[in-house]
Amino acid sequence: MTDKINLYALSKSELTDFIVALGYPKFRASQVWDWLYTQYATDFEAMTNLPASLRQALAEKTRIGILTLSAQQSSHDGTTKRLYQLPDGQLIESVLMPYDDDRRTACISTQAGCAMGCVFCATGQMGFARHLSAHEIIEQAMRFAAMLHADGERLSNVVLMGMGEPFHNYEESIKAVRCLMDDLNIGARHITISTVGLVPQIRRFADEGLQVRLAISLHAATDDERSALLPINKRWNLSQLMDACRYYIQKTGRRVTFEWALINGKTDTPDQAHALGKLLRGMLCHVNAIPLNPTAGYDGNPSHPSNAQEFAHILASYGVEMTIRVRRGIDIDAGCGQLKSSIIKRQRIAIESITQE
Repeated sequence: MTDKINLYALSKSELTDFIVALGYPKFRASQVWDWLYTQYATDFEAMTNLPASLRQALAEKTRIGILTLSAQQSSHDGTTKRLYQLPDGQLIESVLMPYDDDRRTACISTQAGCAMGCVFCATGQMGFARHLSAHEIIEQAMRFAAMLHADGERLSNVVLMGMGEPFHNYEESIKAVRCLMDDLNIGARHITISTVGLVPQIRRFADEGLQVRLAISLHAATDDERSALLPINKRWNLSQLMDACRYYIQKTGRRVTFEWALINGKTDTPDQAHALGKLLRGMLCHVNAIPLNPTAGYDGNPSHPSNAQEFAHILASYGVEMTIRVRRGIDIDAGCGQLKSSIIKRQRIAIESITQE
């Protein structure tokens, strides 16, 4: 099984070379490609316009993806959270979020674990395991696209906002983004990359010439407070981060989204709102705020709605727009890294109970 070729890892030209090497004409590769990326086939027998001999050869020599579904949770709001196991045993998460305006957004991971160490993030609390390849990133979106296709719907948006820091895995993340655009036909403006603030990569991303959206996990408006929440701020402070964001805006003409976790008594205070307003005043940007998703490793609580509204009102006085997002999948482990953490915890408890018998 492990030595089979993963078709998602092949470019169209590589797939063509492979099909020709099997002794079939080039147009058969286009048919296979269509089954993978338009029909979202996950079974070779479904590829009915291919000769039986080619279907058999594909089944013997290749596989459609490498992810194994380990767990799935569904929320009353329609959110679906999946935990996948990779061939080396690593676990990654992805989330599908349906919205009333018919958007279907996949939130996908770019790393197994994360090295950034953000204190309120379940993924950051578990540490870094390894980078994902572009095809491991893409397959998460493919799985949701196939699920939606079976119901007569389509995947409309993708955010690289799951486990991991996309810009820490820059090359593979950008390669995955290009595949999302070219192979899954998801428009660049329907793709978002979220970063905690790796300044050199933000500047590099600005020079890519992509119309992909950029989101910055900000969460605090002073260096002392941000460094306490996001250790990366000790490497690149707010002044350096804001300079990189302005460079991105100047190069692309696109606004930056700043993500802000509303933590009761910490990041939702009037003082923080005024500090943030002064930091962002005059910048082409938008603040995307969400009440904290509590995790076992952090004792903060989500902001009260009245505090969130006051925060938004203060920002507006500086000309900074803010949207207060509704937390999705709050009745399941939908926050980044939460499902993996709960599964690992249950496995650890089970192992301990066995060893104590």
